[in-house]
Amino acid sequence: MITKQNTPLKNSAVIEPCGGTLVNLMVPNENCSEIENLANKTLECSDRNACDVELLVIGGFSPLRGFMLQSDYDSVVSQFRTTSGYLFGLPIVFDTDREDISIGDTVLLNYKGQKLAVLQVEDKWEPDKVVEAKGCYGTTSIEHPAVRMITTERKRFYLGGSIKGLELPKRVFPCKTPEEVRTELPPGEDVVAFQCRNPIHRAHYELFTRALNANNVSKKAVVLVHPTCGPTQQDDIPGNVRFQTYERLAAEVDNPRIRWAYLPYAMHMAGPREALQHMIIRRNYGCTHFIIGRDMAGCKSNLSGEDFYSPYEAQDFARECAPELLMETVPSLNLVYTEEEGYVTAEHAEARGLHVKKLSGTQFRKMLRSGEEIPEWFAFRSVVEVLRST
Repeated sequence: MITKQNTPLKNSAVIEPCGGTLVNLMVPNENCSEIENLANKTLECSDRNACDVELLVIGGFSPLRGFMLQSDYDSVVSQFRTTSGYLFGLPIVFDTDREDISIGDTVLLNYKGQKLAVLQVEDKWEPDKVVEAKGCYGTTSIEHPAVRMITTERKRFYLGGSIKGLELPKRVFPCKTPEEVRTELPPGEDVVAFQCRNPIHRAHYELFTRALNANNVSKKAVVLVHPTCGPTQQDDIPGNVRFQTYERLAAEVDNPRIRWAYLPYAMHMAGPREALQHMIIRRNYGCTHFIIGRDMAGCKSNLSGEDFYSPYEAQDFARECAPELLMETVPSLNLVYTEEEGYVTAEHAEARGLHVKKLSGTQFRKMLRSGEEIPEWFAFRSVVEVLRST
C-alpha cells in the first residue's frame, strides 16, 4: 500500500523521508469512534504485529500506508523492491489463521486491551514460506531466527490493505515518532544513526562518537542512538531492561552531539536485508548516515556454528543501496581496548604491538551473574547496576 501523502515537516532542512513525504495515518481523536464503528471483525495483534502497526501509522515505514498487498510482498521477497520501485528490505504483512476474514472486511486491530488501528482488508493469500525464507533470509533452515519465526509463529494467511491509526501502543519505553525526532535535529547537518539491540558498553560508545569524525560526516553532525526495543532473539536481554540501561546512560553521558530515541521494531536478524530495512527507517527519522557493522544483524547456526551471512555481506549490500536512499554508510570501526592507549583500532594495536584486553559476552554474563567486578573499560558502571538489579 503506497500512495502520496502531503504531511508538511516542521524541520524541512532535514533529509526528506522515503517517497518524499512523511506518512501519518493517525485518525483525529474526534473521528476515532466513527472509524472504529466501521469494523465488522476484530483481530488481536502479536508483539511483532503491534510494532509493524506503530511504524506504519507514524511513518517509520514511509512511503507505505498499510500492510503490503501480495504483489508488493512478492516483489519485496524476490527483489527487495515494491511494485512502485521503492527499495524495501523485508515484507510488512499482517498474519492470521482466521478463515472467516475476507477481502472487503474492515478489521479492528487490538493489542493488550488497546484499539490500535482499523485495517481495510484488500488482499488475503496463503504465502509460500519456503520461498519467503530463501528470498529474505537466504536460507530455509529453522535455526535462523526469522525462518523459525515465519514457520512457527506467523500464521497461515497474510492480509494486506490500508490502515487508520486510533492509538499507539502503550510501552515501557516511550518511542518518539519520526516527526518528533526530526524537530530535535540540527537543520542542514548530517545525522548519523546508531542501531543496536543490546545494552551499550564502552566500545559501542567509542564507536558511535568516533563516527562523528568520519571523513564523509560534517563537522557539526550529531549521532542518533536509536536502539530497537521490540521482540528480538530469545537469548537477548528483554526490551524493558535494555530501555533502563539506555536511560541511565543517557542521563550519565552529557554530550550535546548525541540524541536518544527508541524504535518499536521487531528484529529479524536478516543480515543484508535487515541493514536495508534499518537504513530506510532511519532516513524516515531524519538520518543521513548509518553506522553498519561488519556482521550487522547476523546470526549463527547452533549446530554448525557457521554464520548465515558472510562477514561484510551486510556492509556491502548497504553501501550499494545507500546512493538510491540518498544516504551514506559509516563502516563500523573494529575497536579494541589496549593497556597502553585505551580504545584504538585493531589495525593500530597490531601495528604498534599493543597489549589488547578482551572480555567475551559469555564471560561478561558469567561475571554479571556471579557478582564479580566488571572492568570499567568494558562496561559503564550505571549499565552494570541496571543489569544486576533486574
